[in-house]
Amino acid sequence: MLPKITEKKEAEKFAGKMREIELKAKEKEAAASARALGVGYIDLARFPIAPETLALVPKDVAARLKAVCFLNLNDEIRLGAVEPKNSEIGELLYQLQERQRATGALYLISEYSFENAFKLYEALPAIRKIVKGVQITEADLNKFQKEIKGFRDLDQQIKKVQLTDVVTMVIAAALQNNSSDIHIEAEEKEVVIRFRIDGVLTNVAALPHDLWPRIISRVKLLSSLKINVTNRPQDGRFTILLAKDKVDVRVSTIPTAYGESVVMRLLRSAVTGLKFDDLGVRGIANEELKRQVERPNGMIVTTGPTGSGKTTTLYAILTQLNSPDVKIITLEDPVEYKLEGINQSQIDPGKDYTFAKGLRAILRQDPDVVMVGEIRDLETADVAIQAALTGHLVLSTIHTNSAAGAIPRFLSMGAKGFLLAPALNAVIGQRLVRKICPNCKVEDKLDAETLKRVKEILGKLSLKSGYKTDLEKLKFWKGGGCEECGGTGFKGRVGIYEIMVMNKEIEAIILSGSTSEYQMEEVAVKNGMVTMVQDGLLKALEGTTQVEEVFRVAE
Repeated sequence: MLPKITEKKEAEKFAGKMREIELKAKEKEAAASARALGVGYIDLARFPIAPETLALVPKDVAARLKAVCFLNLNDEIRLGAVEPKNSEIGELLYQLQERQRATGALYLISEYSFENAFKLYEALPAIRKIVKGVQITEADLNKFQKEIKGFRDLDQQIKKVQLTDVVTMVIAAALQNNSSDIHIEAEEKEVVIRFRIDGVLTNVAALPHDLWPRIISRVKLLSSLKINVTNRPQDGRFTILLAKDKVDVRVSTIPTAYGESVVMRLLRSAVTGLKFDDLGVRGIANEELKRQVERPNGMIVTTGPTGSGKTTTLYAILTQLNSPDVKIITLEDPVEYKLEGINQSQIDPGKDYTFAKGLRAILRQDPDVVMVGEIRDLETADVAIQAALTGHLVLSTIHTNSAAGAIPRFLSMGAKGFLLAPALNAVIGQRLVRKICPNCKVEDKLDAETLKRVKEILGKLSLKSGYKTDLEKLKFWKGGGCEECGGTGFKGRVGIYEIMVMNKEIEAIILSGSTSEYQMEEVAVKNGMVTMVQDGLLKALEGTTQVEEVFRVAE
């Protein structure tokens, strides 16, 4: 009879042998399953995995998906997974390939293989940076900006780069040409790329339609959107950190007939450096607006369509008012630019944090100046008016076609005229026009009909406006088109404005209850208001913009 110690050893040895046989059987099963699924198989029990390779998949993701990265060598990457056909595993592999710019392959591993590999995470540092999706660096942008002479050169250059670099090159070209938006649209035969430069969309490149899945996947990886969701809209964002600036990119996708349409809005923090005096408000209107901005209470409203520069105007006013002794709070949808020294709050309708409720909350924060992104309804209008009447300076926007149309819009919402009249300080109507490229500026000879129209409009300038124009000596300019402006004749934009300041006559009209936009404008012009189209034509006379551009935007 064997001693008990020997018996125990023999039992352990037998159990170990059986365990080894069992594991070998499971590995054989795993290998057979891999062959059936058409994927590779590997036993990771004794496979050496480098720590930096293992770290490519965050520990929590590895635990949830039962997947590990076991090889990253010579532009090749390998991912092992217990369930390789899981759609999330496929997306993880794609992300790894894009991040590492490597070719990838998927392998089936057994539960035992995974458990052994997962134990290696214990040796990794507890705190490490996890990068979601892919990133675009300043070095990437600089590399492509050197290769692209202008946005019209993009169509040729984009066909020379690797597919993983297409989106980076497009963004680099957009930033180089001061584009505000990038449109990437799948059409029946090709993928069309367009830039919105100075407010106008321009086709800049086209790619074969079969590249679309990889392009849209790249955009989604950058902006942390779901790659496998293609049948409903998605919104995301990412940030590009530059040495002297920061670019926030807001991404929107919607499903279309031939694939998703993508729009990327480029928001540069440097734009917020615009000063009040750089807006382009001139003469008496500029002096009057400054007086209204410096008042301790009341309401200043900007009007105009989307993309007319209303937010930029409000930010310039806020920058003018920003000082340590002034408490400024904004309520925006969304917060487009971060302003130092100003408290900015973003509404969230999904959590019942609306403009009206947010404004009530803001007023309990003891502000001096309040900026409300938009007045959309009676509830917000009422709270804003009450705030203006109780010692706060309120800045906001409202959607109307002209400054004179703001008051009828307030009244149509249900705002009370006897409260609106004393609350309102001024209304700013505005548009953005393209500036003539100074590099190719030439004289513009207007046809007889256009010249007659110009004289008629400028002839209506009020004497109180401070402008006196000799209608017989009018001289205008245009851009001839050059390499500097991409052949468009324009470079940059400037605002054209009409500033309607409240006075007793306008207040009387509001209180009378019979208010019309035309009546308001007539009274404002009589008291010295320069209309947007008049301001644009005066800027055209100075050589800042072109007559045709003014009529395109303001008439």
